[in-house]
Amino acid sequence: MKTTLITGASGGIGEEFARQLAARGNNLLLVARSEDRLAKLANELSDQHKITAQHVALDLTAERAAHNLFAETERRELEVDFLINNAGFGSLGDFASFDVERDEQMIALNISVLVSLTHFYIRPMRERRRGAIINVASTAAFQPVPYMATYAATKAFVLSFSEALAEENRQHGVKVMALCPGATDTNFFAAAEATRPPYRMMQTPQAVVETALRALEKGNSHVISGWSNYFVTQAERLIPRSVVTRIAGKAMRHYGKD
Repeated sequence: MKTTLITGASGGIGEEFARQLAARGNNLLLVARSEDRLAKLANELSDQHKITAQHVALDLTAERAAHNLFAETERRELEVDFLINNAGFGSLGDFASFDVERDEQMIALNISVLVSLTHFYIRPMRERRRGAIINVASTAAFQPVPYMATYAATKAFVLSFSEALAEENRQHGVKVMALCPGATDTNFFAAAEATRPPYRMMQTPQAVVETALRALEKGNSHVISGWSNYFVTQAERLIPRSVVTRIAGKAMRHYGKD
């Protein structure tokens, strides 16, 4: 059965992907840690849109989690023709003050799990000569971000990785795209134990997902969600990186204070 697999599907951008794709008739496999929230969402979308929405409650930072998830989709005989690597988290503050294990988990989830899942599912997509992968990056991918150093670096990897794979797989009929949202009205800041920006500065998950799906249909290798975010990232290309980093550091410095 053709299926869209969404990681980090229990809230925020992942949940919104599930809602918009269910409305388009996509069958879904929703993956996150929260069994209750996943089951509720899967049941709601199945009833509302007459699709098949399944779920797997899984901590993707656990050892061999990506391997186990792939094995589970094989066991269920699901043909994953659309993969959305949305699971991830960030941190804000002085790098030297962070717990090293949390940074290691962030790198594992934001990079290693994403790479593993992409490996597992892109191969059968190429054999079928169809399929699509969206990797959720960030506008933080376009420059170093002091006080968000590890997170921004992981998203820079995701952007570069996705653009490279987009070109490698174009001839095989598989689309790969990095989605680069800015501040979005999700639980990101709560999970990072940081102060939320004013609401007027944030996009809604609905707007971010609509932008992503339009860009994927056009065959883009990446998309920046929101015109203001687009203009900022383009302007940064005209300024020396040392200056961009200094400006970002001043903007983010309050996160480094105790």
